[in-house]
Amino acid sequence: MALPSFNWWGKGSHKGTPVVVTMENPNWSMVELEAPSESDFQTSTVTQEKARGKNAKQLTWVLLLKAHRAAGCLTSVASTLFSLGSTIRRRVISGRTDNNDSTPSTENKTVKTRFYNCIKAFLWLSLLLLGFEIAAYFKGWHFGAPKLQLQYIFTAPFGVRDLFDGLYTRWVLIRVGYLAPPLQFLANVCIILFIVQSLDRLVLCLGCFWIRFKKIKPIPKQDAIVDLEENGFFPMVLVQIPMCNEKEVYQQSIAAVCNLDWPKSNILIQVLDDSDEPTTQLLIKEEVHKWQQDGARIVYRHRVIRDGYKAGNLKSGMSYSYVKEYEFVAIFDADFQPAPDFLKRTIPHFKDNEDVGLVQARWSFVNKDENLLTRLQNVNLSFHFEVEQQVNGVFINFFGFNGTAGVWRIKALEESGGWLERTTVEDMDIAVRAHLHGWKFVFLNDVE
Repeated sequence: MALPSFNWWGKGSHKGTPVVVTMENPNWSMVELEAPSESDFQTSTVTQEKARGKNAKQLTWVLLLKAHRAAGCLTSVASTLFSLGSTIRRRVISGRTDNNDSTPSTENKTVKTRFYNCIKAFLWLSLLLLGFEIAAYFKGWHFGAPKLQLQYIFTAPFGVRDLFDGLYTRWVLIRVGYLAPPLQFLANVCIILFIVQSLDRLVLCLGCFWIRFKKIKPIPKQDAIVDLEENGFFPMVLVQIPMCNEKEVYQQSIAAVCNLDWPKSNILIQVLDDSDEPTTQLLIKEEVHKWQQDGARIVYRHRVIRDGYKAGNLKSGMSYSYVKEYEFVAIFDADFQPAPDFLKRTIPHFKDNEDVGLVQARWSFVNKDENLLTRLQNVNLSFHFEVEQQVNGVFINFFGFNGTAGVWRIKALEESGGWLERTTVEDMDIAVRAHLHGWKFVFLNDVE
């Protein structure tokens, strides 16, 4: 079997096409790289050597071009990092970390300056102590070395030690006498909290397995289902949608709430808009007006002063006189889209259960499979709902309110003190206060 011939490229005529490469650096205007011509493919030894030399020159130019572009990228990255560091340094020095210079500040500048000075002093002290420890380590005074014996440090005559040895001896005394005990105490407390949390997670998982094994789930009384389907048991329900600059999702949330399967005479929708952007306010107003023209009972409410943020927004929505006509309030954040039968699957749990103050539904996500981050968030939140809230709801009738996708009995909110602006976790705050007043909670894992 004969080997294939590799002289086919020397036969026939080849016409080269010039390649033009534009350099980004103004010092290099243009370089023209010519493709191999017909004379480059002659079979003589001299011609082949010339061709190799020419190809080597072209390869050199290409490598120079790549190196130039790489150097340009490194230069731009370095300049960007330098400018970013300078900006951070200026803002830290001025005590400002936001990007809005036009927003008037109501904070006490003296207190703010003292706070930043304390942070700076702590950082400088930390760096000083770190340098001190590094210097001691290079002198051989680390805990892994046999030379570091406290008895040796404490009993050695001061005359044979230099200034650094004396300072380090005093620092070791301070660490042993004052810093080590509280740090050891805090470490022990963290270990105890970790053990308690691990036991709590274990008990919750066992409870979840028991619920799955016994197929336990909250079921409304049969009378409530019959009244809803046959006798027209449709209590008055107030639906609140708190939002702030939610121009990306306001249409979907308002449309979903307006399509709830509930008699229009027994439902009122409040769009509690805290937006500070005039364009967003106008868009939400137009959307509300559009649904009003379609016959939905929906109103638009806007606060000029955003005291209390979401808690203050919900509190202002409950302050209107017509709220007294309603028995329940359903709350949905601006990025939630309840199913049309949401109220029909949650309200019956209140029927003949006067001690039930909250019915909480589970969250589901439209983008849970978008990337790794969304999948991890879905796993974390699924554990929160299916394990933590479901087990606590079944066995102790209490869990933390999620701030949305839940229905409250208005009487429970009023007896518990209503929404308070004293904390940013107003949902957990109202849940704890309602539980202390004797109200029970129901979690529906199958209502998403």
